[in-house]
Amino acid sequence: MAIAPDRNLALELVRVTEAAALAAARWVGRGDKNAADGAAVDAMRHMLSTVPMDGLVVIGEGEKDHAPMLFNGERIGDGTPPEVDIAVDPLEGTSLVARGQPNALAVVALAERGTMFDPGPTFYMEKMAGSDDIADLLSLTDPVEDVLARVADRRGIDVGDLMVVLLDRPRHADLVARIRAVGARIRFIPDGDVAGALMAVRPGTGIDLLVGIGGTPEGVIAAAAIKATGGAILGRLWPSDDAERADVVAAGLDPARVLTTDDLVRSDNCFFAATGVTDGDILRGVRFERGTAVTQSMVMRSRSGTVRVLDARHQRSKLRGLAGTRYG
Repeated sequence: MAIAPDRNLALELVRVTEAAALAAARWVGRGDKNAADGAAVDAMRHMLSTVPMDGLVVIGEGEKDHAPMLFNGERIGDGTPPEVDIAVDPLEGTSLVARGQPNALAVVALAERGTMFDPGPTFYMEKMAGSDDIADLLSLTDPVEDVLARVADRRGIDVGDLMVVLLDRPRHADLVARIRAVGARIRFIPDGDVAGALMAVRPGTGIDLLVGIGGTPEGVIAAAAIKATGGAILGRLWPSDDAERADVVAAGLDPARVLTTDDLVRSDNCFFAATGVTDGDILRGVRFERGTAVTQSMVMRSRSGTVRVLDARHQRSKLRGLAGTRYG
């Protein structure tokens, strides 16, 4: 029996990411990542309060005492149904914006209440992501050399033809050496592993695989997008020291457990929205023109598998009338 369509919240969430992107874009290249992040958070929170939902922030800007806006556990929306979990990253790539570099995004993910993985005190996660055709080949327990060989064999290419994306961090020195030793190529990104995961699962980006250790919140957000686009992401909590490991265990989490896409987001009805702040592999950044601002966004819903790319032109004078000076 066919299921009647219900409200696509992704089409409402895109207003939220557009607002955050427009606010953050005023700070591109100005060297102040905190100001860029603060502008994005303020604009996102302002718009989230208008969305018809009873939202609980599961992945936010930290704990209440340290993050006055969009903190973990905050209730957002107008309080009406549906009840949902929300993961937010008002500005993925604060340093990218400060330096005027590519792939900064404003992102929001949403799922039915109680279905998003709560990483507790763990900030980092070991990850691997790839598209549908290689989803069954991914592994965080097999050597990365074996995974690369399987992916190349499945695609009928040499290992040297593969392109792997990972964050440019000292902690990846051994991983980088092993990837290079088997001849695969590497695309280093300075920040932004939600964008990196999307590059690995979407066609036409030239990226075959995302690997490495990145933010746990970004892993949950990426999983919501991947539920709609197809592909898979694996994650394993990566405590940065013994004290954090003890906190993870005390929270009832197993740092050795490999988490699948469905572990990270259990719902089959989740939503994702992202708007480009700076130009990137996935989306164009904000462009300010005479009297207008132009944005490009991606909105997804897992139940239908629909992915929309939306171009919008905003009248800046009217935006100022609605939201003050947030958008410049």
